[in-house]
Amino acid sequence: MHIFDIFSIIGTIAFAMSGAFVAMEEEYDILGVLVLGLVTAFGGGIIRNVLIGVPVTTLWTQGDLIILANLSVFVAFVLPLKWIHHWKRTEALFDAIGLSAFAIQGALYATKMHHPMSAVIVAAVLTGIGGGIIRDLLAGRKPLVLRDEIYAVWAMVGGAVVGFGIAQNTWQLLLLFAAVVLFRMLSVHYKWKLPRRSLKEYTPHSQHVDS
Repeated sequence: MHIFDIFSIIGTIAFAMSGAFVAMEEEYDILGVLVLGLVTAFGGGIIRNVLIGVPVTTLWTQGDLIILANLSVFVAFVLPLKWIHHWKRTEALFDAIGLSAFAIQGALYATKMHHPMSAVIVAAVLTGIGGGIIRDLLAGRKPLVLRDEIYAVWAMVGGAVVGFGIAQNTWQLLLLFAAVVLFRMLSVHYKWKLPRRSLKEYTPHSQHVDS
């Protein structure tokens, strides 16, 4: 099995189950759970394909991954509630696994097509975060990528490492996968944040008009 396929499988399972659990947390019915699981698993790849020139219809050639995503959603749906509540405490881990696997997969995809470094990084980021953004928007949540902890930056780093050819063979790519997951979880644990500014910090003084 090619390393590209391994990352596709890992990302599909992680994001399909992530989408399913979020849908159940929002009390969606079984159809909503299935839809949210599938769009989380494949949304990022579809967005990536549009931007790097791959026909969107290639999705339908991934029959095995679609079946795998459906099975993952089904497993998530029938898991005991005790297990699901335990998962909620490790929600960031599922996102980190999906983010890392799909970011590397997207970068490999763009590199294989001989795209420039900018396209490789964009492909990594969109594949890694696209499905999660769609999931959170459909669930009526603030997208995880827009929250305080560093998220998309790790997809960019992973894409850059692949694009520069630093990680090429199977073991190097697996090490990169583990590193992205680790740093994503460290950013959650230690609450590493990017700089930000809030307009709420400034309150204009009331202006008085002379009579």
